[in-house]
Amino acid sequence: MRISLNWLRELVDITMSPEALAEMLTMAGFEVEEIEDRQTWADGVVVGKVVDRQPHPNADRLSVCQVDIGAADLSTIVCGASNVKAGLFVPVATLGTFLPKVGDGLKIKPAKLRGVASEGMICSLAELGLVKEADGIHSFEEDGLAVGSDVRPLLGLDDVILDLTSTANRADALSMVGIAREVAALTGATLKLPQAAAIAPPITTDALTLKISEPQACPTYIGTVIEQVTIAPSPQWLQQRLQAAGTRPINNVVDITNYILLEWGQPLHGFDRDRLVAISGQPSAVSQEAEGREQKAGASSRLPTPDSRLPTLQVGVRFAEVGETLTTLDGQTRNLHEQTLLITAGKQPVALAGVMGGEATEVHAGTQSLMLEAALFDTAAIRRSARSQGMRTEASARYERGVNQAELEIACRRAIELIGALAGGVVVAQSVADARSQSSTRSIELRLDRVNQVLGPVTVGEELSELQPQDVERTLTALGCNLSPVTDDRVWTVTVPPYRYRDLEREIDLIEEIARLYGYNNFCDTLPDKTEAGYLSVEQALSRHLRQTLRAIGLTEVTHYTLGKPGETRQIVLSNPLFAEYSALRTNLVSGLIDAFQYNLEQGNGSLNAFEIGRIFWSEEDGLSEADSLAGILGGDVTRGKWVRSGHEQPLTWFGAKGLLESVFQRLGLAVEYQPDRRDERLHPGRTASLWMRGDRLGTFGQLHPQLRQERGLPDEVYVFELDLDVLLDHLDHDEARVPIFQAFSTYPPSDRDIAFFVSSQVSVAEIERVITKAGGTLLESIDLFDEYRGENVPAGQRSLAFRLLYRAGDRTLKDDDIEPVHQQVREALVDKFRVDLRS
Repeated sequence: MRISLNWLRELVDITMSPEALAEMLTMAGFEVEEIEDRQTWADGVVVGKVVDRQPHPNADRLSVCQVDIGAADLSTIVCGASNVKAGLFVPVATLGTFLPKVGDGLKIKPAKLRGVASEGMICSLAELGLVKEADGIHSFEEDGLAVGSDVRPLLGLDDVILDLTSTANRADALSMVGIAREVAALTGATLKLPQAAAIAPPITTDALTLKISEPQACPTYIGTVIEQVTIAPSPQWLQQRLQAAGTRPINNVVDITNYILLEWGQPLHGFDRDRLVAISGQPSAVSQEAEGREQKAGASSRLPTPDSRLPTLQVGVRFAEVGETLTTLDGQTRNLHEQTLLITAGKQPVALAGVMGGEATEVHAGTQSLMLEAALFDTAAIRRSARSQGMRTEASARYERGVNQAELEIACRRAIELIGALAGGVVVAQSVADARSQSSTRSIELRLDRVNQVLGPVTVGEELSELQPQDVERTLTALGCNLSPVTDDRVWTVTVPPYRYRDLEREIDLIEEIARLYGYNNFCDTLPDKTEAGYLSVEQALSRHLRQTLRAIGLTEVTHYTLGKPGETRQIVLSNPLFAEYSALRTNLVSGLIDAFQYNLEQGNGSLNAFEIGRIFWSEEDGLSEADSLAGILGGDVTRGKWVRSGHEQPLTWFGAKGLLESVFQRLGLAVEYQPDRRDERLHPGRTASLWMRGDRLGTFGQLHPQLRQERGLPDEVYVFELDLDVLLDHLDHDEARVPIFQAFSTYPPSDRDIAFFVSSQVSVAEIERVITKAGGTLLESIDLFDEYRGENVPAGQRSLAFRLLYRAGDRTLKDDDIEPVHQQVREALVDKFRVDLRS
């Protein structure tokens, strides 16, 4: 927010420099991003009077002016503006003046323009930095100005602007009154808030009725009918304050509502009442066709009298219906949504409540009857309403943070008073709908011991001390809080003022305010008694090791949004998403990896071999669940140098992809078993396996389903895996898995034996290897499947498997007498368990 120092000084007695004020506010939590010293924009610019104006002898578009700037002689100035003429009082940049707002800066020097000497420059408002563009020079409307006097007080350039930002919880800081209260609390200066007189009893009481269909979204609505309004430009002081705040002046009524917005932080809106009546379908006191004639003839025929009766107008608040539209003040026709909150006249929408008014009912040059809106709207309702239209205005920004409920009536009365003073308005009716149930004050218990425990000691001179009760009382009282001692002046009941109701909710909030106002720099720096080197947690170390292992087999780590498209089973869908494409939480990581694989192919980047570690979410009967997951995708030719195959691709086989995954498990020191699985419809039913470790299901590995590959335009050989990260880390969190144990190579030679047999196709190799390992005992070092055959001379429903078993001892060379008994145990175990038909 842009804070005018002149305006601030009217609200609080301060004499400190802008730099000191900016430093104080920044240290108190209100960062001042820029100090805009407007006094430098017109340093050396004075009031001049054009005594004579003659056309330039050598240029059609230039004029030669004789200007009185209070010097002994008139100044000759060549001017290019078409509106310059004798008798005007104008701003004149004298010789030596530097104008920082003209291009990159302009210093006024004596010059000759088309052969005529020029001793200065007559300025426009653009050249003084007040507007972006100007049609000509600026002329002062006041008569009798002292020539040679400083123009800065006349143009509002004797001011300094602080560009200030506040945190989201400080809604009160979006107003001049709120900042004035803050400065008064920090400095102890006297606060001088503007007062508003009570409204005189209205002439009529039935000209306005309210229908609030959504009292939760609009707990309070005040509608005031004001007649005899004269629309005109605002006085200079009002325009200058709005311009200093970055707001463009429009007319006196609109400027007053904007002024109250800046002063009190309370959005207001003015409607043309006659247009409201016309839109609502009721006869207006003055038809729009006669409006132009009445404007010429004067407004005396429309002055209300005690005997006159205005047509009743019904103003409502409701949510929009599907198919409704509204053209707002910015000229945009907006399609309304069900969550858009509306102001209506009769049944017709006329404004986006708390966001922006409608074009059809705006205050215009011919407006004579006004309906002034002052309302409280629910923060969530305005946030949803503004977001549904993709809008954020000054009004919606304040409603979204929350305006001060207790000062709504003050802001309304203040606006009515200014409209009466600056536009001649007379209040003839007012209607109030108030459904406020909760109090705008709150009581919080505050303990001095807790304050000192949280904040620590303070520096008093050269000694350390604790905060005393009087320090706490003085600080919180300056904020407007009321403290009532409970016990021994060390525990208080603190009553929070209404304007801090939304952000002071707990004891810790009060402690933060004490530290902020007492000064963070007044508290001592304390370091921990003992320090130790940082370290990774077990989970972090294991996750890093896991990532390194996956990268070692050629996978690239990728990251996707946790939000995606809805449509999957057990999916959690957001009730208020930003975009429809990102409206549901993901239930797995594989879908995102498949999308990434397809995208890379379409972009000509080739096959993507990648993994992702992230969180997945799903709904169950007893609630919502979430878990960490690891997934990966493999496909295409991962090798380099295809010239040896004449440029042909070498697709990755199922066993090749499985081997890459097994190499990860081997490096991690995990023994994983594979079992056939058909549960995932995205995967090939005959080429999918579930992964198990010690009876715990680890995850799934398989090839993409042919139908899915065809729909996505993917190659045939694409494989995915998804693992439960929690299960994986649990099995890695053992000393033997985390810390490698050195085992010396045996100095004795191994001895191998082959075993071949027919076995049922339903028996998996993993089951066979498990039985062989158990039967082989400590002498069996490794098992290697080196042949599988199906076809001729193999019984139906069976397959021929051949294994090579490697036997070795660490203390001797094995002999046949050592090996044969063990090998025979293996043969017998296979026959007993699987009824194999031995071939060797």
